[in-house]
Amino acid sequence: MSEPILQVTGLTGGYSPRRPVLHDVNFEVRAGEMVGLIGLNGAGKSTTIKHVLGLMKPHQGIVKVDGVTLEENAERYRSAFAYVPETPVLFDELTVEEHLRLTGMAYNVAEPQFDVRQDQLLNEFQMMAKRAAFASHLSKGMKQKVMIMNALLAEPPLYMIDEPFLGLDPLGIRSLLERLVEVKKRGSAILMSSHILATVEAYCDRFIIMHQGRVAAYGTLDEVCQAAGVEARGGALEDAFYKLVTEQ
Repeated sequence: MSEPILQVTGLTGGYSPRRPVLHDVNFEVRAGEMVGLIGLNGAGKSTTIKHVLGLMKPHQGIVKVDGVTLEENAERYRSAFAYVPETPVLFDELTVEEHLRLTGMAYNVAEPQFDVRQDQLLNEFQMMAKRAAFASHLSKGMKQKVMIMNALLAEPPLYMIDEPFLGLDPLGIRSLLERLVEVKKRGSAILMSSHILATVEAYCDRFIIMHQGRVAAYGTLDEVCQAAGVEARGGALEDAFYKLVTEQ
């Protein structure tokens, strides 16, 4: 079996060494799978993602992306993922098209591929009419679409997506989900954090339930349900989640 695209082993970390937020977190995301990261507010999801991004240094444990740690090969590590944050972060004085071009340059996307991908994404996310608009003139939902389009343009081995549906209109949500299915089929790995459990259950292959900085359950729907002691069926993720975060 090939090495996971993302491998988190024994991760303990946080903002202060004396009071870690994360405690011995272990999980992996393999090529061609989507893993849902779920938990209550303050469970440690964002802190976990920050450690993977390299914005925080682990107190203990190892984080590998594409087979390397950040210390071993920073360029390979960083170029192997694209990140969509919960709150869009754009340059006010750049247009939608300029943001996409900047991303294409950063990820070394060849010009012919860039042109095709850009037009396809602008059409899919109903942003063609806004291609020359400055970021400062966009609504929050449109800014979120630009973030998502940038990630999809890069086509990296790993996507990390944090609460991607906030601010998106129904067509935007559908376009994103359809694209993520395509991305997965092409062999990329996806780590998606979301509070919309029905969507997570419908689209993800495995699940990480975090509670109070620890992994309360991890695996397929059957495995998570077994850990929670609930029956595996449609809609069971919500029951398993509720049980795991209220009875510990």
